[in-house]
Amino acid sequence: MKLSIHSLQVAAVVFGALCLSAAQAEPILRGKDINERNLIEALSPAPGGAVEGEPEVRTRSIKVMRDSPTAKPGEAAVKSAARATDKKASASLLITFETNSSELTSQARSALDVVGKALQNDKLAEFKFAIEGHADPRGGDDLNFRLSQARAESVVDYLASAHNIDRERLRPVGKGSTELANTQRADAPENRRVTITTLR
Repeated sequence: MKLSIHSLQVAAVVFGALCLSAAQAEPILRGKDINERNLIEALSPAPGGAVEGEPEVRTRSIKVMRDSPTAKPGEAAVKSAARATDKKASASLLITFETNSSELTSQARSALDVVGKALQNDKLAEFKFAIEGHADPRGGDDLNFRLSQARAESVVDYLASAHNIDRERLRPVGKGSTELANTQRADAPENRRVTITTLR
């Protein structure tokens, strides 16, 4: 069956939209969703999953192949499991700041109190984390990078001073507006979030 160029273009647009929505599908924890259980679950690397800074583990007994009409039963499940372990352990949180400032609001401090308890849990105590600050695109690239870095550092400062989390476990990273969670609405609060990613 031959496909027209128009059909291929439409398929490419639909595929691109699906990829974009999949990239934005990571839930952003806010309010009551920011609790120890959710954080520990999100930040715990999957068994056998890759953790940044550690060598990749390879096996000789599993061969992952693209799905095909001749695929043997179970191959799709193995492929799906392999994809699941590739995903980084991370949690995006709606941590609020004063406008155009890196000063934490009282609501943000309350959320970070929960984060501090989670990071002290035995399941996470051995890991290091990237604390990524994000900004919406309204202020210009240079300002957004500086502001997002200052916000990430504010979070690290609070976790270290209020919860005695060793600063060596926390790496502040400013992302600016390079990883928008909501591309449809520039000023959406989820674009001014903090993401915590497990490093090792």
